Amino acid sequence: MSSTAFEEGISQDTLRARGKLSGKQSSASEQEDVSKTRSAAGRSPLLLLEAVAMPILFTLLGTFVRMYRIGANNHVVWDEAHFGKFGSYYLRHEFYHDVHPPLGKMLVGLSGYIAGYNGSWDFPSGQEYPEYIDYVKMRIFNAAFSALCVPVSYFTAKAIGFSLPVVWLFTALVCFEPSYLTLGRFILLDSMLLFFTVASFYCFVMFHNQRKQPFTRKWYKWLGLTGISMGCAISVKMVGLFIITLVGMYTVADLWNLLGEKKMTWKKYGAHWLARIVGLIVFPTAVFLICFKIHFILLSHTGTGDANMPSLFQANLIGTNVGEGPRDISLGSSTISIKNQALGGALLHSHVQTYPEGSTQQQVTCYSYSDANNDWIFQRTRDLPAWNNEETDIEYVQNEQTYRLVHKNTGKNLHTHPVSAPVSKNDYEVSAYGTDEIGDPFDYWVIEIMDQVGDEDKNKLHPLTTSFRIRSKEIGCYLAQTGSSLPEWGFRQSEVACVKNPFRRDKRTWWNIETNENDILPPRPENFEYPRTGFLKDFVHLNLAMMATNNALIPDEEKFDHLASSAWQWPTLNIGLRLCGWDDDFVKYYLLGLPFSTWPSTVAVLAMMVTVVVLFLRWMRQLPVFHTNDDENVFLMGGLYPLLAWGLHYVPFVIMSRVTYVHHYLPALYFALIILAYYFDVLLKAHVQCVARIPSKLRVAIYVSYFVIFLAGFYWFSPISFGMDGPNSNYAYLNWLPKWSIADSDIVY
Repeated sequence: MSSTAFEEGISQDTLRARGKLSGKQSSASEQEDVSKTRSAAGRSPLLLLEAVAMPILFTLLGTFVRMYRIGANNHVVWDEAHFGKFGSYYLRHEFYHDVHPPLGKMLVGLSGYIAGYNGSWDFPSGQEYPEYIDYVKMRIFNAAFSALCVPVSYFTAKAIGFSLPVVWLFTALVCFEPSYLTLGRFILLDSMLLFFTVASFYCFVMFHNQRKQPFTRKWYKWLGLTGISMGCAISVKMVGLFIITLVGMYTVADLWNLLGEKKMTWKKYGAHWLARIVGLIVFPTAVFLICFKIHFILLSHTGTGDANMPSLFQANLIGTNVGEGPRDISLGSSTISIKNQALGGALLHSHVQTYPEGSTQQQVTCYSYSDANNDWIFQRTRDLPAWNNEETDIEYVQNEQTYRLVHKNTGKNLHTHPVSAPVSKNDYEVSAYGTDEIGDPFDYWVIEIMDQVGDEDKNKLHPLTTSFRIRSKEIGCYLAQTGSSLPEWGFRQSEVACVKNPFRRDKRTWWNIETNENDILPPRPENFEYPRTGFLKDFVHLNLAMMATNNALIPDEEKFDHLASSAWQWPTLNIGLRLCGWDDDFVKYYLLGLPFSTWPSTVAVLAMMVTVVVLFLRWMRQLPVFHTNDDENVFLMGGLYPLLAWGLHYVPFVIMSRVTYVHHYLPALYFALIILAYYFDVLLKAHVQCVARIPSKLRVAIYVSYFVIFLAGFYWFSPISFGMDGPNSNYAYLNWLPKWSIADSDIVY
């Protein structure tokens, strides 16, 4: 490392070190000397060469360490089983359901297309890749996103205003971080999420740096790029919402400060608002919507995720059987399935298991997937003879008529009574009870047609196009999918209850016929076409279904998940994560941050919290806080906002109830590393009095020593990222903490 670099990082500020903390200002001659020093440094040929050579060098290094031995393990590793399969669905155009937005998975599908893969394999967990899948090329595509984080980190550090040695240090921290290397080499979404998050923060810093030149071309460019990159981040995973929140907090503070400028006209202030609305709201929203539009276009065929969408949406998919069959529903002869129209609505379902409390009668639930236990038949009330196959007259199910709904597999009647529902205690339990001969008036239901699409008879039930409610004749409550999930005894299926006095448009109480099998009625006319659902309605429905599925990913108290971990264990490196089988003949990977970067970064985060409090107290006492605008800017972009970003990316995982894993800390770790770099910048620039008292040679020695220790630590722990061959016992030297299971073989996953 050249002395010129350190001179550029240190000498610019040595003239300011004396007397600044006591509130004294530098003399005019000192300020002029600093300006000359900076100007001379800016013209240095070495620094001009550095600005070109070092980003290229770091990019090459980042690419090498992420792609070295990338195909060593030729099996499906960890969540490649999920995201490789989702990529296959895009290549097969089959509709699926997942908790994440589609951009990252569409990019996985693109990597398969580039690799010449046809989407015919479903990436079974732990299975060896077949010869016709160029999985190495697919992994390289994903690793490229992780590698691109390195040059973006370099330019981010420069944009923040770090001294050149610290720019190199921070870029190296990102380049050689084992957790980034490990996940970056597989077919996962994490490298894409990290890249778009890192890019968003870089664009955000660059936009901030243009604040003195509003409405210029560069100002608009970085505003727009910030919005686009944020839109890409949230389109990969909803975690991208956290970086959007950070930029939103900055924007609120920025607009508040602009409001206090005396020379600011209302017209210009309104233009600031309009520009930010377009760049930071419209652009991300447009990217998000476009990704879902492409998602719906690509997934044109029926698939595993159909049931999470409205019936009319399913009916327009190629190859579906939803909506097939006759256009009318008749008593006794029509075998139907009934779907709830609430967001996340599922199919009315029953099975032989009973409620463990309440009536102890047969359970009635809602279930999202096709199943024979979703089949029901309309029958007459018991005061009339039940319909049988010998009858020649067809009786159609009509509006405002009373019927029994019989579960086809068990012969039980849909039933309700004044017993509290198992979860929604204010509503009535719905069960399956009785037979054609045995039962009571609580088995009787009135059909109320609420809406009818198309030109068919509006007094009859028609599959998909008729929306109706089902009211208990005896009690007056309405059959509903409550939105709650039953406990384990109910297989965590959705609760069905009879709701008292719902408002008319409560979609929890709206249902439609999804399938209709009937050998007596004429088939659906060949020229009949179902109306298409609107994109925005499908978009809203799918996103709410995604959120419902994500909220259901809660830890199972009856099972111990060896892979799951708590948020406190990530910044402390209390635990790591095995990504594959741990047999001696496997190439093994262990997800763990580097102790020499993660632990110091955690300390830096805690120190920054204290620093913020101290500086706030100094400001409250009207004491000097920063000596130059540059100092303030570096603190904001290198300390305060990274701290907020760290908190936004970390704290939600502390309080959320869903299951969490080590990889959830990766975006937060990036901002912790920025804070660590900030303190090294303070060390080298010696702005603080206590730091300035440390001899410059000692400060440089601390910096160089840490850099060397960090690189040595990377080399020491590199097998966990590059792949561990042979017996596990060979890597016992890496088991620094008791819960690190790198060398253990007795843990069952």
